[in-house]
Amino acid sequence: MKKTIIIIATIVTSFGSIAKAQDAADIDARTQFAFGLKAGVNRSNVYDATGQNFIANPKMGFAGGVFLGIPIGKYFGVQPEVLFSQKGYKSSGTLLGFTYSDTRTTNYIDIPLQLQFKPFEILTILGGVQYSYLLHQNDVYTFGANSTAQDQAFQNDNVRKNIFGAVVGADLTIDHFVISAKACWDLQNNAGNGTSSTPRYKNVWLQATVGFRLY
Repeated sequence: MKKTIIIIATIVTSFGSIAKAQDAADIDARTQFAFGLKAGVNRSNVYDATGQNFIANPKMGFAGGVFLGIPIGKYFGVQPEVLFSQKGYKSSGTLLGFTYSDTRTTNYIDIPLQLQFKPFEILTILGGVQYSYLLHQNDVYTFGANSTAQDQAFQNDNVRKNIFGAVVGADLTIDHFVISAKACWDLQNNAGNGTSSTPRYKNVWLQATVGFRLY
């Protein structure tokens, strides 16, 4: 009788462990916290907020950093990120009757704070605001037959270092991998002195990254 009781208890315990494991496997990923790394590219450009005689072409740059998913129920959540983000443009125009070109590379720390809408486990739709801090800028100018390079860390230039913007996009999650696509744009002008050689521009960029969820 004692052996029978022990056998029954063992069977019940085993089934209980199996059930718990099954329940854990059935937990919806949308209700779990997520933390991971991501890296990819920006395809950035700018536009002059006042529509001056300024033509800009897109420029490629690096984007990468960390992300955190904080669930608020099953279908909604918050996703902050901290990213190193390269932006810029290639431009051309006229100044004092001469043609010029300018290639600008800007390095930012971007901090998007996004709301999540999760209609499916594998799909997350994102939208929110973003704070960008300008770290560094490099310009290469060609004016007529002359070409110069300027490398500066914004010690005293009339350039806005703190910019607020907007971001929308989507994440596709496959196991631990996250494929992301976003459209982002500044809501504030970046340059401030209003001259034709320094257009009052705003950054706009498309971002594509691949991430890995550590948990």
